[in-house]
Amino acid sequence: MRLGDLHASLADPLLDAMTFLNEVTTRYPQAVSFAPGRPYEGFFEPADVHRYLDTYLDHLAARGAGRDAVRSTLFQYGPTKGVIADLVARTLANDEGLTVAPEALVLTVGAQEGMLLTLRALCAGPEDVLLVSSPCYVGVTGAARLLDLTTLPVPEGPGGGPDPAAVRAAARAVRAGGRRARALYVVPDFANPSGTSMPVPARSRLLDAAAEEGLLVVEDNPYGFFARDAGERPTLKALDRRRQVVHLGSFAKTCFPGARLGYVVADQEVAAPGGRRTLLADELARLKSMTTVNTPALSQAVIGGMLLRHDCRLREANAPAAAHYAANMALLLGELERHFPASERRRLGISWNEPEGGFFAVLSVPFAADEAAMERCARDHGVLWTPMAPFYPAGGGERRLRLSISSLTERQIMHGVAALARFVRAEAG
Repeated sequence: MRLGDLHASLADPLLDAMTFLNEVTTRYPQAVSFAPGRPYEGFFEPADVHRYLDTYLDHLAARGAGRDAVRSTLFQYGPTKGVIADLVARTLANDEGLTVAPEALVLTVGAQEGMLLTLRALCAGPEDVLLVSSPCYVGVTGAARLLDLTTLPVPEGPGGGPDPAAVRAAARAVRAGGRRARALYVVPDFANPSGTSMPVPARSRLLDAAAEEGLLVVEDNPYGFFARDAGERPTLKALDRRRQVVHLGSFAKTCFPGARLGYVVADQEVAAPGGRRTLLADELARLKSMTTVNTPALSQAVIGGMLLRHDCRLREANAPAAAHYAANMALLLGELERHFPASERRRLGISWNEPEGGFFAVLSVPFAADEAAMERCARDHGVLWTPMAPFYPAGGGERRLRLSISSLTERQIMHGVAALARFVRAEAG
């Protein structure tokens, strides 16, 4: 068969961006890799999986579940919306100050499934347009392309996050063209790839702008736990007074990625014919029943046990990891400063942002930071990073690269920045 006879997304270079990154990492296994945004493995112990599972089984027994009920919970197809929604709701209340009814939650196979379900439900036809913050996580733009949805980038403001005035302008431009701006996707805390965060006052302004333009806000929040001032940074959903925010969550960073467990908070009311009313979460579950059917009960049981072990308080449980990532980020920024003094930065045209947390920082360089440059860096200097251009839906970012500190040790960061500096000087010269 011919590629041209298959879905157009398969010919889109966006779908190749992460594949190339995985391949080049395999080709240069000894390179220091600033590329992946995966958690540090030093906090994982295989024996914990068994302990968490046992904790959840004890929890079921304490609630009066007999052997047959426990067996069905673990081994059978389960409820489409999930089996640990009550524990997730308790965790959101403790960690985020969110009052969420368990029935407003859908447990998903990672946050990526949550994105697919949410976009499919919200965007009803070809006239619907998804606004995305630019630069933007490729997972959501990729999901939109799989669904044949149109996206329109909204540039980040000077303080981080999409500029409210730009959101208004984009929504009005879409409307003037005879279409409907349906939703805005945003990562308000330590966004992937830019590492930027929205100031708290800007969050309220963004919600006001979205409400004025009739937009729902799709909030993705994988990195909010890793802020120095986490308690002072309310999520958009915590500020939501109009039920205008659909909140995507994941346990990949706060627990571990191998569970492939995420969730959607979708408490919007949906009016159906005949006066029937449901929650958007119920409608997402109907879509899920035709995709993954249900989220694996074993994954839910292990994560449920982890939540129970920590009294449904993941911020406290993640304190050591948060300290590790904060120290790594401070070390990265310090090493960049040490290897590129101010006078040399001005001469070469080099700069970087200084995130207050999260996994990512962005380095601007005076040459094309593309896949070919990344491979030269890996081959000749033993360092990997991520080109930023694929994160710009409408083009841009060609001279920017993303550095991730999440999976590295202090020694690797110091060695990696020194080698990266040699590469940058060689390319700039």
